Amino acid sequence: MSLRPPFHRRAAGARGFTLIEMVVALALVSLVLIAMNTFVFSMTELWGKNTDVRLFERHVRAVTRFLNHELRAATFPPAAVANSTPVGVQEIRPQSGMTEKLLTFELPAGSRLLVWPERPLPEVVCSLQVRRGEGLLLLWHSRLERDFETDSPRETLITPLVSEMTYDYYDADLSRWTTETALKLDNQGEAMAPQRLRLKFTYQGLTRETVIMIPTPSATLPVF
Repeated sequence: MSLRPPFHRRAAGARGFTLIEMVVALALVSLVLIAMNTFVFSMTELWGKNTDVRLFERHVRAVTRFLNHELRAATFPPAAVANSTPVGVQEIRPQSGMTEKLLTFELPAGSRLLVWPERPLPEVVCSLQVRRGEGLLLLWHSRLERDFETDSPRETLITPLVSEMTYDYYDADLSRWTTETALKLDNQGEAMAPQRLRLKFTYQGLTRETVIMIPTPSATLPVF
């Protein structure tokens, strides 16, 4: 008498899948996979867009911090003394040849952004200029250079994303701020340094504006 193992027996009532059941199951699996792929691709697209926004805002913050740092450095000793105007307006002749009145300041130790053709020099005179289609530029040269009085300053692009720079002035008599697209003139027709700078950043439909305070000279070193 031979005995067959239990696993060779077919359970009572067991049956295989029919062709219709297989087709329906495959269709359901296909719909689930399509839905998952659509979700993944849509999330990837959204993440990419959000990444652009985050990178843009990070760039705006970095440029703002850089300018805040450089302007503060220009208003501390030995760059400036109390009651002086270390951040002022000067006539600068860029490499384009057109003389223009620009917001100008001096950095005794230079800046990490500057790339010198030879040995770096101190007493660097810097100016800010926005050019359409180019962005925000830093014009700079050292007072110790032989041709400081005659040569145009070098130019370093800070960011191509700044499309506009405006100037804020505080009217003490009216107790209010005004924003000017050009440097404001005093009663003698001389350009005045503003109390704040406004920078407009644009990138692929995104727009951000930052306000940079122009610090006043301090007789003491900063506390960090």
